[in-house]
Amino acid sequence: MPLLRSAFIALSRNRPLRRFSEQSRLGARLSARFVAGLTVDDALRAAASVNAQGMAVTLDSLGESVTSEAEAHKAAQIYHQVLDRIAERKLDANISVKLTQMGLELSPALAETIARQLAEHARALDNFVRIDMEDSRLTQVTLDILRRLNSDTQTRGAVGVVIQAYLYRSQADIEQLLAEGIRIRLCKGAYKEPPGVAFPRKSDVDENFIRLSRTLLDSPVYHGLATHDEVMVSAAKAYARDRTIEARRFEFQMLYGVRRDLQRSLIKEGYRVRVYVPFGSAWYPYFMRRLAERPANLFFLARNLFRS
Repeated sequence: MPLLRSAFIALSRNRPLRRFSEQSRLGARLSARFVAGLTVDDALRAAASVNAQGMAVTLDSLGESVTSEAEAHKAAQIYHQVLDRIAERKLDANISVKLTQMGLELSPALAETIARQLAEHARALDNFVRIDMEDSRLTQVTLDILRRLNSDTQTRGAVGVVIQAYLYRSQADIEQLLAEGIRIRLCKGAYKEPPGVAFPRKSDVDENFIRLSRTLLDSPVYHGLATHDEVMVSAAKAYARDRTIEARRFEFQMLYGVRRDLQRSLIKEGYRVRVYVPFGSAWYPYFMRRLAERPANLFFLARNLFRS
């Protein structure tokens, strides 16, 4: 499985295969399980459907590193539109943003300005912006921008971040973020990282995820535990029960199209669930990382590809 995971991560960076996949009918059919569609309207329809099942939503306009300031502003404009449409339709949804899509690798100042504008817009609508975490070379600059936004009275409380359990530094990062009252989405991590910065063994990542999730559950701040792993879910539920932590003080977060059975069962048990709903034409890197995270998804797709 580690070799298969590495292969999918390598494929996620293959530009010719990406161009072919994103322009082919077969690619669109394959991605439909995990991507809500190509347009904002597609995403809003999916969000409304998820809300109708009793679950909240995070909307993600897919895309990563941009090559110009104009592209960064264009990507941001989609999010501004989404925030307005969420308010118009009274959806239980917020947005998730990658800073490289906002121009981080062109200029950290540009990305911070764009993220600030989104956070101000979200706060005006009583909404929220989750800043996604990318590979480890961008962790510090992402956290620096996040903390500056949270310290600003115009955007405080309207921004949160993702922390990846496979990084050695995550314990210290979480402690600092909690001291500043920042909301955290904890996930395992989906990028290929060297052993010098990340736990190489799944068992160590799992152990760290459980340890970090307990720190979050003990916090008075509202957090999200992002996992489809029933062992991780059960560990969080048991810890919350033992500490008499109310089920509505935190939420489980899962991906669109993955473990719908587990999503439904958690709702029935009274837990909060938020579904991460991606959309847009630049779906290929996201799709390949989902296969890398959970290779069983590949076998699911193979079984269902030719069904009507």
